Amino acid sequence: MRTAEELRYLILAIQREGSRILAADLRPLGLTPSQAEVLRVLADFQPLTLTGLGELLICEHGTNPSRLVDRLVFAGLVRRETQADDRRRVTLSLTIDGEHLVRRIMDIEEGLYRTLDALTADQPVEQMLTVLRTLAGAFPVAEALSRRSQRSASTTANPAHTETQSAP
Repeated sequence: MRTAEELRYLILAIQREGSRILAADLRPLGLTPSQAEVLRVLADFQPLTLTGLGELLICEHGTNPSRLVDRLVFAGLVRRETQADDRRRVTLSLTIDGEHLVRRIMDIEEGLYRTLDALTADQPVEQMLTVLRTLAGAFPVAEALSRRSQRSASTTANPAHTETQSAP
């Protein structure tokens, strides 16, 4: 097997196993991994426009996440508000129920991260990350990761950060 082929299949296998574990852990909450990602992104960056949300998602990158958001609005986890000054502009934010559910999602994610930490203990993780960042950087999805990092840094530095500063 070529090195590139093995790398491809190792990444695919690890991604599938991680998704399988996450999906099983989220199932009792009635959520898919994609829905959980939407809720986590909103928790970190709300309020967001639909476009702004789409720019930060990995699960639905490059697509319009409106159907995903519609399900979360219907479930009472996300609030969709039309702006009084521009009815075409809709912002999304978490409801109280959504905020409560995000705490449970974070606990599930923390369990997954602890497992990954244990599996990679004493391994050259920073070197692996460098290689993976290089690979991801060749594809459009890297833009979503970069936006998340930049926005996360700016919201940490400036708690008054708002959607009008960050969304198109």
